[in-house]
Amino acid sequence: MAKEDVGIHEKLQRIGREFVDVCHYVILFLISVVVVWTAGKEFVGIVQKGSADLKDILMLFIYLELLAMIGIYFKTHRLPVQFLIFIAITALSRHLVVDVQAVSDYFHLWLLATISVAIMLLSGAIVVLTWTAKTFGRPEDNLDQQHANLTVKALLPDDAQMPDSNTKHRRE
Repeated sequence: MAKEDVGIHEKLQRIGREFVDVCHYVILFLISVVVVWTAGKEFVGIVQKGSADLKDILMLFIYLELLAMIGIYFKTHRLPVQFLIFIAITALSRHLVVDVQAVSDYFHLWLLATISVAIMLLSGAIVVLTWTAKTFGRPEDNLDQQHANLTVKALLPDDAQMPDSNTKHRRE
């Protein structure tokens, strides 16, 4: 009886993982279509205007970074936080260049200082994330190993032992 419950539990877990994966793919595909469509609209606007301002070019970089982030997820099944931070830095830079000029002098200085500090903090966050990933690894690395172990365990017969990952195999 307990053996059947475990089998049902594992099947439901597998179905749940597949459902979540399908939803991720569908939603990321839709986001990709929207990003490409919006970037295309932006580019057509630039062509119709006859020139590109800095704000237009920075906006195209934001679209490019969004597409790169989605592409990395499709290839690695990981959503890199660093790309979100790059997008935030680019958006803040765009805001700094485009929108800060339109505010009053007193508020202008505080807004300029605040945005500059935010960019520095985000840059520091990228440095910390990169250093910790190289030094300690990423949390999802362990999840990948656990998922691989579950997959191998599901493929093995009931009485088989899991292979030891530390065992070195030699070619015969």
